[in-house]
Amino acid sequence: MTDAPPPFDVQAELAALSRAVRRTDRTTVTATLTRTFPASADAVWAALTEPDRVAAWFYPLSGDLRRGGTYQLEGSMGGRIRRCEPGRRLEVTFGMKQSTVDVRLTADDGGTRLELAHGVPLALAGSGAAALYVGPGWDGALVVLGLHLAGIEVGDPLVLASTPLMAKVHDGAVDAWAEAVVASGTATAEQVVTARGAVARAATQA
Repeated sequence: MTDAPPPFDVQAELAALSRAVRRTDRTTVTATLTRTFPASADAVWAALTEPDRVAAWFYPLSGDLRRGGTYQLEGSMGGRIRRCEPGRRLEVTFGMKQSTVDVRLTADDGGTRLELAHGVPLALAGSGAAALYVGPGWDGALVVLGLHLAGIEVGDPLVLASTPLMAKVHDGAVDAWAEAVVASGTATAEQVVTARGAVARAATQA
């Protein structure tokens, strides 16, 4: 385990991510995050699905890891595995039936493009600002996934998550997601401000 977080350029890591927000239907908001990793689809898939690999950058993982089975991230969310297409697509419920995470992998200029779409209930914020409740956390996760895929030792990822460096990632991600929500036209400025305040309060209580 490393005693200090690995150094990285926060702004460059945030800039490597693309964000989009949309109203999927009358009851759901979907926050979509994309990033291309300089790794094969098989390598990215292994990092997303093999328990030892997942624990190295995210949370300890257990469960009946197959389509139709269930999974649990220790200390975090669990759910049911809806789709499992090795090297291509993984879709799961995340914490509750109405919350879904759909990850798709495609070849992209010698690497692998990862698209993560998290659908959450519109009722979380009453608007597209609901994306602010889930998007920033995925930014941090994909930053650490990128370090892991590059072979950089991150130590305990849960310890890393509490460092000032990752706090900067979170703050920058909140700004970026707020911009994405505004650009989507799915929330008023007041709704965005209210959601940002709720996210900030949650971060101080974590």
